Amino acid sequence: MFRVSILYPNEPGKKFDWDHYINKHMVLVQERLEPFGLVRTEVDKAVTAEGPGASPFIGAGHLYFDSVEDFQKGFAEHGAEFMADMPNYTDIMPQIQISEIVK
Repeated sequence: MFRVSILYPNEPGKKFDWDHYINKHMVLVQERLEPFGLVRTEVDKAVTAEGPGASPFIGAGHLYFDSVEDFQKGFAEHGAEFMADMPNYTDIMPQIQISEIVK
């Protein structure tokens, strides 16, 4: 199993619309990537976004696939659509981590 994590750095003065991200963007991602083998999604929201002990990321979206190739095929076809929706919920440039779940 592989996890694609889209991490949004916690940057002062940046916007993040959680309602749009959860109820529109992630729904779009799920609809487009299920035919490419998307197993499930998750969304993390930082508990401590400000002050002492603030998280380095305000949140993250996680996509689970049985293979990296499945993700690559789906993103090649729909990545531009996902990127075009980004300004609707954030002005943060995300970082992407692809991991193999080993346990």
